[in-house]
Amino acid sequence: MFAINVEFVPKINIMGFISYKSPWLHFKRNLDEYVLYFIKSGELHIRENGIQYILKKGDIFVLEPHLEHEGFKKHVCDYYYIHFNHPDIKPIYIEDLLNVARHFILEDDRSLTNLKDDDICYFPKRFTLSEKKSLHHTLHAMNEMLQLYKRKHYNRNLTALRFAELFIEVSRENFMAELQKSGGKNTKSIVKVHALLDYIHHEYTNKITSSDIELEFECNYDYINRIFKKVTGHTITRYVNMVRINHAKELIEATHLSFSEIGYLTGLNDPFYFSKVFKQYVGLSPLQYYKRLSLF
Repeated sequence: MFAINVEFVPKINIMGFISYKSPWLHFKRNLDEYVLYFIKSGELHIRENGIQYILKKGDIFVLEPHLEHEGFKKHVCDYYYIHFNHPDIKPIYIEDLLNVARHFILEDDRSLTNLKDDDICYFPKRFTLSEKKSLHHTLHAMNEMLQLYKRKHYNRNLTALRFAELFIEVSRENFMAELQKSGGKNTKSIVKVHALLDYIHHEYTNKITSSDIELEFECNYDYINRIFKKVTGHTITRYVNMVRINHAKELIEATHLSFSEIGYLTGLNDPFYFSKVFKQYVGLSPLQYYKRLSLF
């Protein structure tokens, strides 16, 4: 696992795609940069620092700098490669990956960790994209990045930004896989809660009704609300309002918009209701909150 500060953009040194139709053995070398492989088809048999890896379709794997690596068996293989450096990346060992997954994916504050999560992405050394949708999406992303990379000039910066986005996407996929692996009978429910969290963060500025959620997720609202509370510690309604009020606090702190405008932008259109909900969650009215900020 790697801890990557996504405030910084990686520097891509070289990127490409290789298709070996005849059995091929990876050459021996020791680099001063990271290398990410994404296997499209076939197998790549590689040994790093004495550890053997057999990479297959859908595998994402990161070679580390200053560690000798070489192939140990010939095989046909199609794969993408990205040689890169990053100003703030380091190997990290996470003992309780499930607990961390619950903290980051389900935003479960009860899953306390000693990891600093501000702007840090936890990226697996090796991960397999087993879901067809995720595999297709990553293949598309790799092709898109490669086309941008070939155009050179400022497009190299766009490639690096897309690569940073890939870090985050794969990190989420890895945590989701951990949740599903340990979910047992509740796996489908956990996946739905995760999808519902994304839905809320995308739609909270609009009115979200129980009917909307039932239609979107093809389930009974009371049932998913119970599962949602069990997983996150909050009912759906409470969580939606928490998201809205947190955004409202950010707008009060960073803009000069009126409270009615802020209420509108956060999905609480009625000024009286916005003030009531804000005080319920913050303990202060919007005006009191604003005045307290001005004291600092």
